[in-house]
Amino acid sequence: MKLFQSLFSERCPKCKKVLNTSKSNALQATTVKFCTELHYQKEFHPGLELFVESDHVSQ
Repeated sequence: MKLFQSLFSERCPKCKKVLNTSKSNALQATTVKFCTELHYQKEFHPGLELFVESDHVSQ
């Protein structure tokens, strides 16, 4: 079961920690996942159907 968790959890490419998803906007349906060390961020925009990855985390 732990193998499935490691396969489907998204990790930071620098420190290999699991990304947090506490920043999400329900009105725009965007989901923001970020590293706890604040050096990687990944946003999903469903209207555009794309992921935006950045090394700069907006706080």
